[in-house]
Amino acid sequence: MSVNMKNLVTRTLSGAVLALVFFGAIYCSKWGFGALLLAIVVGCQYEFYRMCRKAGNEPQRFAGIALGVSLAVTAFVIFMQFGGETAVDALVGKTVYALGLYMLLLVPTIFICEMVRNLPNPMMNIATTFMGVIYAALPIALLFFVPLLLGGGVWNPWVMLGYVLVVWSNDVFAFLVGCSIGRHRMCERISPKKSWEGFVGGVLGAVAVGVGVGWLLGADLWLWGGVSAVVAVTGVAGDFVESMFKRSVDVKDSGAMLPGHGGWLDRFDALLISTPFVFVYLLVVM
Repeated sequence: MSVNMKNLVTRTLSGAVLALVFFGAIYCSKWGFGALLLAIVVGCQYEFYRMCRKAGNEPQRFAGIALGVSLAVTAFVIFMQFGGETAVDALVGKTVYALGLYMLLLVPTIFICEMVRNLPNPMMNIATTFMGVIYAALPIALLFFVPLLLGGGVWNPWVMLGYVLVVWSNDVFAFLVGCSIGRHRMCERISPKKSWEGFVGGVLGAVAVGVGVGWLLGADLWLWGGVSAVVAVTGVAGDFVESMFKRSVDVKDSGAMLPGHGGWLDRFDALLISTPFVFVYLLVVM
């Protein structure tokens, strides 16, 4: 068996295991969904801070991860309060209020911790600590509310599973189309293999899957099509952003969480950038 074939088999098998864990946690219960997102927050922040250290900075890793976890837990508590039909306005109001209080406490806490550490270059240390929370933890915290907004305030695991399917279908279609007919590169400086043909294929594939999911759920097809388009377009930006970080510290993968797929950031980079856009899009159109 050739090396490329072995890599493909490894990637396929590990991807299947990830899909089973992901779908199983979401379908199991709200608690399983919460535990899954909490693990993603910790894994992504850990890898991000490790890259920051490779760049010569000293972020407050433990304080940053603790703040990221507290943010996710705060979002989860709000999420758990919505077990039946409720006004979307109430959901949004509670979310904004809680996150506002969180940010008010976040800023002075990081400043005080840096003062106690007494390390060189405190401004960059503070900046990279904030980046870890904002880049990795905040989007995942917002992800708790995407299925509620899509489901009209009602938790339905199939809505979240459908959303995840849209995110992954974008990657699959972009890869297949790009490998088949990709000729025009999008940004060789950051990601030499990504093509405009693959980008268009990913967007069209994600929208088609999203509309199909909406039809199966008996939901608004225009809403699901719009969400899928936002996911596909901004998800590519998420991939580029993570590639930019990796190139800046000269690493191929952010970690080794999943054989053939790299680390947490490699696997969930699209979610980190696309989720805030999807959240705002849903607030605007609903």
